[in-house]
Amino acid sequence: MDLPALRCFQVVARYEHISRAAEELRVAQPSVSRTISRLEAELGVRLFDRRGRRIHLNGHGAAFLRRVDRALRELDDGASELTDAAERNRRVTLAAETLLTVTGLLVRFRAAHPGIEVRLRQSAADAMARRLRTREVDLCVASQPLVGPGLVSELLLREAVLLAVPAGHRLAGREAVLLSELEGEPLVTPSRGHWQRVLADRLFARAGVEPVVACEGDEPGAVVSLVAAGLGVALLPAMARASEVRGPLSWVRIAEPDCHRELRLVRDGGAPRSAAARLFAAFALDHFRTVGATATATAEDAAGAGATA
Repeated sequence: MDLPALRCFQVVARYEHISRAAEELRVAQPSVSRTISRLEAELGVRLFDRRGRRIHLNGHGAAFLRRVDRALRELDDGASELTDAAERNRRVTLAAETLLTVTGLLVRFRAAHPGIEVRLRQSAADAMARRLRTREVDLCVASQPLVGPGLVSELLLREAVLLAVPAGHRLAGREAVLLSELEGEPLVTPSRGHWQRVLADRLFARAGVEPVVACEGDEPGAVVSLVAAGLGVALLPAMARASEVRGPLSWVRIAEPDCHRELRLVRDGGAPRSAAARLFAAFALDHFRTVGATATATAEDAAGAGATA
């Protein structure tokens, strides 16, 4: 009894017709008949009842078909898992709140490891834990804690959050600013749920200030350009100073405790880790160590007499 014989039996049982089965299997009709006859001889029972030129699956055949279907399905699933595992060894899927955060990382990783495919998914923080649990992604880069059983996180970056104001703004050139001084200022911010909005809401509430949200949306990367266009001020990570914008900005240190963001790499500790995912995680940690040193330097620059980009 071999796999070709079992697959032949499966097709014949489905059609209960030798000629149609032969067409699907792309073999000669006599070959199909001989295969079924050998299988019946090996099992010692008839699997089909012959009535003239027609055949019908009998009770023995129906019972055997259930087992064959199950066995072949398990074998097919096993083959698919091996194929998927081989592909995962050359592929890593990453989720991030905003693609700008990981752009530099991806450019460097692709240059260093061109044989590994990276798939990127933009995702809100509240959806990342689900995507890790369902294996939709291997890793997440998150700026706020992800909640879920078995999740493991590593710190990638801790950086200051600065106040970005348009050139010529009354606060441009200041060394530092208190949030109480932003009373009535139009604020440009991502929508609720994004880490920048969560941080802003917490800091403004602690300062007793009701922010005036002039512009909010689901494109965090657009905030720098909107501030440069004069639509308002914004709380932005030091990393954002590297953004290319149309027009100058002034960056001011915020004289409030806990005014920073922590960027973390998160994974499901119970999920198997492919070689590509392990390599990418190590590369990301090294990359953001360098970025962190640069971000610290830019924050110190902003603590001077007001930095303009």
